[in-house]
Amino acid sequence: MPRARKSPPVAPRAYRLKVTLQDVRPPIWRRFTVRDDLFLLKLHELLQIIMGWTDSHLHQFVSGGTHLSLPEFDLPSPRRDESKVRLRDVLKKPNDRLVYEYDFGDGWEHAIVLEEILVHEARTRYPVIIEGERSCPPDDCGGPPGYEHLLEVLAKSDHAEHEELREWVGKGFDPERFDVRALNRVFHGGWYLPGEEEPGAAVAKKRAQQTTPRLGARKGG
Repeated sequence: MPRARKSPPVAPRAYRLKVTLQDVRPPIWRRFTVRDDLFLLKLHELLQIIMGWTDSHLHQFVSGGTHLSLPEFDLPSPRRDESKVRLRDVLKKPNDRLVYEYDFGDGWEHAIVLEEILVHEARTRYPVIIEGERSCPPDDCGGPPGYEHLLEVLAKSDHAEHEELREWVGKGFDPERFDVRALNRVFHGGWYLPGEEEPGAAVAKKRAQQTTPRLGARKGG
């Protein structure tokens, strides 16, 4: 009896994505490209670095009412294991959307939009960070309302909480800062160097933590 023919492997493509932090003004966003065969767990690891979070809280993706995360998080049904779902399984055509939620207490929600499907160039090293605007809020600042309050206090040197919050957030924090070259260097050590091995997410994350101080929980809240 002849053996069933195996389906040929699906050739990878490149996805240009835009991720925007919701309910924050002025907008905080990033535009970047990744391979479409990326598992969502890997995308989570990349988003933490690309946005500037510290991966200190639970997270999930939401697509069509389905929760996608790690099984041990015990999220509501229907749910799927993010380590077994590829990006192309949930984003299939331009303008398809995916929600990424981080820190269920603070409630940070990100809208991910597939802007364009591109030809995958074999020598390209992903992710490619194209552009973005503004710094990520610090972890544990209280979600969008807390971040709005933080910015108001930092803008008023005579505010009763100014000294406390400036010390908590760090003197180097600038809400308007975004350096696309520095972010690409976190992943690649510079712009594309053919023949070099791509650093794993753990290495990239360590580099990001070396350049972005980890913030502890704010006292009293």
